[in-house]
Amino acid sequence: MIYLGADHRGFELKTRLKKRLLDEGYMVVDLGADHLDPQDDYVLFAHKVAEATVADPKNRGIILCGSGAGVDMVANKIEGVRSALVFDVPRAVQAREHEDANVISLPADTLDEEQSFEIVKAFLETEFSGEERHRRRLQEIQEVEEEHS
Repeated sequence: MIYLGADHRGFELKTRLKKRLLDEGYMVVDLGADHLDPQDDYVLFAHKVAEATVADPKNRGIILCGSGAGVDMVANKIEGVRSALVFDVPRAVQAREHEDANVISLPADTLDEEQSFEIVKAFLETEFSGEERHRRRLQEIQEVEEEHS
């Protein structure tokens, strides 16, 4: 399952990405915002997507705000989330291959629909490499999470 979430600055782009993903046959759940509200806050939507994503290792999350940084910070507070702030396709591929990212954060203010969709497709289609050095680093991240939970 793919979970989407965005605040007012990412709302329009999220809506367009959702349509394109559905048109491509992906299973998508939109966790908000469900309407454009210039006063909403990204925290709620990033939190919802992060929680839903970690419920199943097959899930993926895509979150948007103006810079991408705010939603990324929120998502990475949730144990088990490995969110990456992604600006281009090579970073999306690396986030999956090296860090086994299960969430990506997109900066809606700087990406257009086509760029965003290519990033999302790369994220969804790339597998974790499973290389020993990457598994070791993920274990180290998990140890840090456990130390601070």
